[in-house]
Amino acid sequence: MFVRTLVGCACAACFACTSLAAEDQNIPRPKAIIYFYADDLGYGDTGCYGATKIPTPHIDKLAEQGVRFTNAHSTTSVCTPSRYAVMTGEYPWRRKGVHILPGDAPLIVPTADRRMTLPSMLKKAGYKTCAVGKWHLGLGNGEIDWNKPISPNPRDVGFDESYIMAATADRVPCVYIRNGIVENLDPDDPIEISYKKKIPGVPTGREHPEALRYSCNNQHMDTIINGISRIGFMKGGKSALWKDCDLADDLTNEAIAFIEKNKETPFFLYFATNDIHTPRDPHGRFLGKSQCGIRGDAVVQLDDCLGRIVQALEKAGIKNDTLIIFSSDNGPVVIDGYYDGALKDLNGHRPSGPWKGGKYSLDEGGTRVPFIVSWPGHTADGTTSDALISQMDLAASLAALTRQTYPDGVFPDSQNLMSTLLGQKKQGRKNLVEQALSETRLAMVSRDYKYIPSSSDNRAKKKSSDAILYNLKNDPGETDNIAKKYPELVQKIHEEFLHELGTK
Repeated sequence: MFVRTLVGCACAACFACTSLAAEDQNIPRPKAIIYFYADDLGYGDTGCYGATKIPTPHIDKLAEQGVRFTNAHSTTSVCTPSRYAVMTGEYPWRRKGVHILPGDAPLIVPTADRRMTLPSMLKKAGYKTCAVGKWHLGLGNGEIDWNKPISPNPRDVGFDESYIMAATADRVPCVYIRNGIVENLDPDDPIEISYKKKIPGVPTGREHPEALRYSCNNQHMDTIINGISRIGFMKGGKSALWKDCDLADDLTNEAIAFIEKNKETPFFLYFATNDIHTPRDPHGRFLGKSQCGIRGDAVVQLDDCLGRIVQALEKAGIKNDTLIIFSSDNGPVVIDGYYDGALKDLNGHRPSGPWKGGKYSLDEGGTRVPFIVSWPGHTADGTTSDALISQMDLAASLAALTRQTYPDGVFPDSQNLMSTLLGQKKQGRKNLVEQALSETRLAMVSRDYKYIPSSSDNRAKKKSSDAILYNLKNDPGETDNIAKKYPELVQKIHEEFLHELGTK
């Protein structure tokens, strides 16, 4: 078995390992690493990326104290696949069944005893590892009894501790799960969950629309919790239910408690917020704080979460020893199941900034997301980088930073871009495959170009006559297909696309 190390690498996907060892041996390991993962936050939703009607002082300050990337991507324009890629360093379309999961889906991330993951690698490096917030990568093996310890869970993936939502706020169960056990559950009021059929005696939005705080589409018309109907059916567990307006505070308090408890110990915190995913229900203290209605107010709440975490690091005396990476799991969506007024309240705000499209789409706004890296004394503070990077690259990059080796086949699509992430280099990836909601809808960013091989079958080995090529530098709105003007360039990029897919 070939083992990748810091002094060499047998595959192109890890070319940067050698350069880090040769040039950056004096970079120390950070005391703490925090990956702050927002949900559905668009490229244009924060001040440092151009928003003028949503105040985000803490995110903007993080950018001032670090490197802000303008060509950073999630692998996919939806959540579960993007999160899978972060954990595994692998394109999610390589594995069948990695798509948006129901709340009772089995775990899709390999357990640490089968294959190294990002958290298990950092745990091996001596970091205490913790996952807080949205999980949405499955739990158990397919049949979950929510009233007993659930296994496998994030601890089996490599996290020492976890305090999670099983899936999303719009899916049942609406409870917190600590280390595989539902928090605050009354054994006399057991939880029953179904995504296949209605549970008798459970009020639904479909039957009682008058009980809803705001209306929603048919998909979200199942069990009503806190005046909001969800996807899926849930009965029982009343003492364990979260309050939507407290989600941000609950999760941030948990993250802060972990920081305080481990301030003397190296740690990795995976902090995955619910904001600004639907149903949007920001705490009352944030209502009206933006000029963009409830969606903008949820962004302000998200910004506050970051500010509180940075404040906790300062209080613990470890801010200067902490590497913070801030990003979002995919591009923005304004209406996503709930009619909360977000569209009419946009007030001229452009969630995707200059890019076309957003969540679910193959357009650039679907995967081009905010991405900020800050580490006092080590990042080129206040700089902007247009290097092409992916969240998937965190695995190989952090492995290099923490001097970890890993077997061939682990983190197969992740590239070590640690020097780029710190702002010390301008070079990023050459190519990156993007994925839409469909597992077969793929495109590729290559240098300044966006290539969509076919309008139907993206994985065809033969170049299609309806291939699309955009020059993103000149045409961020993806309006001018120049494929027929440059057939030789299309052929060259198509060959690179096949190489990235591993089919050539």
